[in-house]
Amino acid sequence: MTERVPIMRMGDNLIVMLQGDLEDGTVEQIEREVTREVARTQARGALIDVSGLSVVDSFVARIISRIVAMIRLLGSDATIVGIQPAVALTLVELGVPLKHVATALSAEQGMARLQGRRREPAR
Repeated sequence: MTERVPIMRMGDNLIVMLQGDLEDGTVEQIEREVTREVARTQARGALIDVSGLSVVDSFVARIISRIVAMIRLLGSDATIVGIQPAVALTLVELGVPLKHVATALSAEQGMARLQGRRREPAR
């Protein structure tokens, strides 16, 4: 049995909380739920909080990267916050491509980043 991922709305943004030990099936469910909610709510941004994850394997890292790419394809921005030092080390060691992923140290900084992107002129 898989659990639902907490997705909260805050203004024009969604906040997604990833926590615990994520199994492959759960991660795929999260991917579907997040993209469905972005489309359904027409969210302008998504803040993905990974502070509740103590371990990230290559599969979970790739899914997080894919979620960000999908959110962008849906016309929204995404920012990852709360990356723990051990998780950052693992992501770098695994060589997971995350150049397209915006990050911030805290949820407050992440929300400011999402708000700031909307004020920039389109290029």
